Amino acid sequence: MSAAKVVIVTPAPSGSRAGNRNTAIRWARLLHELGCLVSVQTQWAGESCDLLVALHAGKSHDALSAFRKRHPDRPAVLALTGTDIYRDIRQDKVAAASLEMATRLIVLQKEALDELTTRQRSKALVIHQSVTTSLNAAPPRRKLRICVLGHLREEKDPFCAARALRLLPDAHLEIIQAGSPLSAKMKREADRRMREDSRYRWVGELPHWASMRLLSRSHAMVISSKMEGGAHVVSEAIAIGIPVVATDIPGNRGLLGADYPAYFPVGDHAGLAGLLRQALSDHRFLSRLAVAVRRRRTLVDPMREQRAWRGLLRELGFRPA
Repeated sequence: MSAAKVVIVTPAPSGSRAGNRNTAIRWARLLHELGCLVSVQTQWAGESCDLLVALHAGKSHDALSAFRKRHPDRPAVLALTGTDIYRDIRQDKVAAASLEMATRLIVLQKEALDELTTRQRSKALVIHQSVTTSLNAAPPRRKLRICVLGHLREEKDPFCAARALRLLPDAHLEIIQAGSPLSAKMKREADRRMREDSRYRWVGELPHWASMRLLSRSHAMVISSKMEGGAHVVSEAIAIGIPVVATDIPGNRGLLGADYPAYFPVGDHAGLAGLLRQALSDHRFLSRLAVAVRRRRTLVDPMREQRAWRGLLRELGFRPA
């Protein structure tokens, strides 16, 4: 049997550090290891392929629709993002239609299944995003360093940690934020907050290796998103063993577990400040979080992700290596 030809469609262009692009590149590498011939594109250009894998229900709708019209007998897999699951599939008819066209659906954590209809769940598969790293936790000794990683955009509530910092006068606390501002307004706010408090530092967009190093050299990471499909940066924190302080949303609970002890309500910077205050005053609290994070490491094992894709390929009629 000849190698399966796979086209992965992502709205994020080449060179982008967006999560969808990173996922597409990792899956391309994984599928190549499983014997497939893989290309990553922003649209399906009509070329012959055996399988289409589309990321983002709304933005990849045209590619998915064109492929199913041209090849109604060939499988198309749709990976759902956080905005797909927790907003667009209920508000956007185009996004909702993509779910119906797809042969199979991929979600990145199990709580996302609760947002799907019975019919949609019947063709959905949970594939946790894996992480390969040799880094270990190595935070500084003189300060409690908190990092915030991700693009500065509304869905991330990116300055929640900076707002919490104003409620914490301790000089031994610092917050380092990395990520590209997706608007001039976001950049102005980051600059303003640096001027107002020297303990807050925004370092702009970093290459992935530098973001991972910052993560490994922090005592904890804050993820304050309003919605997430299953943030890869949380998986990276799990892989390294860095405690996470997270909004109490399904996308975070699906990765960290329902009983994880460091959630705060969306937008509640005072609640976040309380958790950071606890981290400052009680080192055992951070130790408990580190233990809880390490217990989730099997979720982000690369072999687990590969097994999931191998099983999906077989189910779709292909013979993976």
